[in-house]
Amino acid sequence: MSAPAAPEITLPATGDQTISLSALRGHPVVLYFYPKDNTPGCTNETRDFGALYPEFEKLGCRVFGISRDSIKSHENFKAKLELPFDLLSDADELACQAFDVIKMKNMYGKQVRGIERSTFVIDRDGRICREWRKLKVDGHAAAVLEFVKTL
Repeated sequence: MSAPAAPEITLPATGDQTISLSALRGHPVVLYFYPKDNTPGCTNETRDFGALYPEFEKLGCRVFGISRDSIKSHENFKAKLELPFDLLSDADELACQAFDVIKMKNMYGKQVRGIERSTFVIDRDGRICREWRKLKVDGHAAAVLEFVKTL
């Protein structure tokens, strides 16, 4: 059974860019969905991907973080963490819906709709070859890197 094709998404990105998955064919791509800029878990996860980015780059792999935050919020978050990669804004939840990462979650005893922390690796042919859902931040970026090395 072959891996499913990644949904075609085009989103605004930091650095005044627009990123389309189809334009990234030929490179492995890591898309990690996270709930919100400047929150503890999301900051740690993003910092981990940033620290390992030179390793991903050596493999020709592109890394992008995606949340529903605005480009302005992403630009500030990227600058604060000195990130070497871009963040994508999915304010309309198009990518969130395409990758099915919007879930009902409990927050302080209330049901809220939000992004379930998830990561997808897309191979050079544009197919989803690995996904992690409901993941724990600690060690996650390193586990994704180890998987990308097998491609």
